[in-house]
Amino acid sequence: MLDLIWLVPGLPLAGFLVLTVAGRRIGEPGAGWLATGALTGSFLVTVGVHLDLAGRAVDDRRSVTTLFEWVPAGDLSVDVGFLVDPLALTMCLFITGVGALIHMYAIGYMHGDVDFGRFFAYMNLFAFAMLMLVLGDSLLLTFLGWEGVGACSYLLISFWFTDEANASAGKKAFITNRIGDWGFMVAMFATFFAFGSLDYVDVLDAAAAGTVAQTTATLIAVMLFVGAVGKSAQFPLHLWLPDAMAGPTPVSALIHAATMVTSGVYLLTRVNPLIADAAGWVPDMIAWVGVGTALFAATAALAQTDIKKVLAYSTISQLGYMFLAVGTGAYVAAVFHMITHAFFKALLFLGAGSVIHGMDGDQDLRHYGGLRRFMPVTATTFIIGWLAIAGVPPFAGFWSKDEILAFAWDRSPALWLVGLVTAVLTAFYMTRQVALTFFGRYRYPEPRTGGEDPATVAARADHRPHESPLTMTLPLVVLAVLAIGGGLMQLPFSSSTKRLEAWLEPSLFGNEVHLGLGAGTQWVLAAVAVVGGAVGIALALVVYLQRRISDRAIERPLLADAWRFDRYVSGFMGGPGRRGFEATTRFDERVVDGAVWGVAGIVSRTAGVLRLFHNGMVRTYAAGIGVGAVALLIWFLTRSTL
Repeated sequence: MLDLIWLVPGLPLAGFLVLTVAGRRIGEPGAGWLATGALTGSFLVTVGVHLDLAGRAVDDRRSVTTLFEWVPAGDLSVDVGFLVDPLALTMCLFITGVGALIHMYAIGYMHGDVDFGRFFAYMNLFAFAMLMLVLGDSLLLTFLGWEGVGACSYLLISFWFTDEANASAGKKAFITNRIGDWGFMVAMFATFFAFGSLDYVDVLDAAAAGTVAQTTATLIAVMLFVGAVGKSAQFPLHLWLPDAMAGPTPVSALIHAATMVTSGVYLLTRVNPLIADAAGWVPDMIAWVGVGTALFAATAALAQTDIKKVLAYSTISQLGYMFLAVGTGAYVAAVFHMITHAFFKALLFLGAGSVIHGMDGDQDLRHYGGLRRFMPVTATTFIIGWLAIAGVPPFAGFWSKDEILAFAWDRSPALWLVGLVTAVLTAFYMTRQVALTFFGRYRYPEPRTGGEDPATVAARADHRPHESPLTMTLPLVVLAVLAIGGGLMQLPFSSSTKRLEAWLEPSLFGNEVHLGLGAGTQWVLAAVAVVGGAVGIALALVVYLQRRISDRAIERPLLADAWRFDRYVSGFMGGPGRRGFEATTRFDERVVDGAVWGVAGIVSRTAGVLRLFHNGMVRTYAAGIGVGAVALLIWFLTRSTL
């Protein structure tokens, strides 16, 4: 099956090409089913390759399949090849599996859109780019996929580009990611300078052997971390992700739950030998940026009123947990949480899309209430996703989050405390979202402003929320099952129940940190985390269902505006930043370009003078010869000793 690995990215690429040429002709729903079938086929091939690799000895679970030579340039030779190992296949499994479910969901969600075929062409292209990112056998191929998902995110976020908010959100995502991409490029330059190669096999084996200078490893690790911060929306480059909610909900689920935003975590996990060889402050920096981002985003999620923006800030927060795990050396826990997060966050995003679909596009939590009786499947599956992300046992999110918190305690109690507070806030704001959406009174028909048109109020009164079609609810049910049982792959009870750890071992080069905590300590930490989550849930129910505490005490404008950080950045870029860019432009025009044009002007004027003596007239040339002869004669006479 390893020989068929090229089909994993090849099938969605073929789907993109077919839909680009004939998508409009195929139409709806054929274009959607074709795209879904392409990614489903990719998933089945991945399962086959996984079974092949799992049947091999642990030391034989890494294979490089070369397709062709891409860049032959002196000492630099880059092949298009795939590195197949447990880490890459784990990523491929949930990218293609969850991605196929999201594609199926989108068939119902995008029903009636005039650009139905174009949407699914972009979705398949995005899947291809993401699979190239994780399967590429070199940093350069990973960077190719890295840039591909960035370009596709722009196309998908701004898919409804006639709306200015969507177009601006796409541009914001694209530009913000370029900052992180600069770090990735510097890391590639430093890697080639130090190793003479960009292939993972050469670079990581050399790093694992301890032959890399600490300064070199530190530079490469820090620059890759900068790239990861941009792609995985960590502070301060998180700004693009909340605005990206302007795109279609299947895009939010695909890009911001299961694929693109996890690229940074994957990259740092992939280069774990370089992080191990770097200075000690590098993993500490990764951990603190992660846990700080997690807390920051959780506080912002407390006061959001857009159902998708709550999930957007939640995504930023959960990614912070993954960075915390990487920084503490818990690479298995990072991948574990990445997988469970793909399950429950895709479920929550798709559930939010189902609510929006049933509410005629309204995304404001304050306009919902009591929807569980109108949308029973959506409500039940969304509640399962809520329990998973809130860390309620035995749902999948509990096991992965608890493992990260245990590693954080082992590294630093301060890291653990910030992570625990974030977990409590997560339980609170997710309970708030569920309570406002599915419980309480049905608020949609109620008047919202004093001067509202009575006809508008009457139209809302006639509206009845409805359950989504089977193409949308079936993926919700499958993801709900995964959100319940996904934790079974990595249970902490014994080495035999840590299946994910045993599977990923060959990809970690022995750099996975093992807990130094006793069983009693781990049980106490788990109990504290469960109690913290229960407190967050109970407090939210008191505020938003029983109304014993005013929600105004929590939903502060400062939190709703995400601490005004985005506003400050926009103000700086539109004020001093714009003036600085304009000054740079003037310097370029007057000094840099001025010097070039000045030299050109001198040459032009000199040539103009000389052109007077080259006019094509014989008498001018004869006079020139005569003047030259006289000048030579005078020169010889003045130099003669006679």
